[in-house]
Amino acid sequence: MGASQSTPQQDEKIFIPDTSLHFSEDVVNQLADNQASPDIPRDRQLTIDAHIRSRIQSELGRLHQEEERVREEIERALEKENLDRERSMAGEESASDDTAAAGSVKSSAALTGDLDELRHKIEKYHTRQSSEELADVRAKGEQVVSCYKSNPATPLDCWKAVEEFKVSVSQVEQRYVDSLR
Repeated sequence: MGASQSTPQQDEKIFIPDTSLHFSEDVVNQLADNQASPDIPRDRQLTIDAHIRSRIQSELGRLHQEEERVREEIERALEKENLDRERSMAGEESASDDTAAAGSVKSSAALTGDLDELRHKIEKYHTRQSSEELADVRAKGEQVVSCYKSNPATPLDCWKAVEEFKVSVSQVEQRYVDSLR
């Protein structure tokens, strides 16, 4: 059944010219050499390689442009989707203003305001850290450490330095608590 298709075809055709053809011995030798060694000449190989490289580079450039175009489309679609979602949630929030949930979605302007408030609080914290009160607490702490180092055998002799440190810490804590009121 299918055996006729898998047998190789033996249909060789031989043409016998009416006129005799004569080739020089050099041409016959060159054809024989080319048939014996199918290597491509170096110049031809360099030309083929250069052509292939240029095709690859052009295709790579086209793919990069296509990728960039797709990325921009995706970014625009996501931005539009996020803006639509933000508008819809802001609409829901204004409709139910009396039931403001703790985790409600805020608009960009509200988030910017919150960020500015946090920056102000951080700056305030850093100014407190560098204040003279904390410098006094640090100095008292260093006195306690130096006392313990100078009296390794009798650490109870440092009770006065420890008490001064405790008093300075409690004063700073009290001022901080008072500033929150």
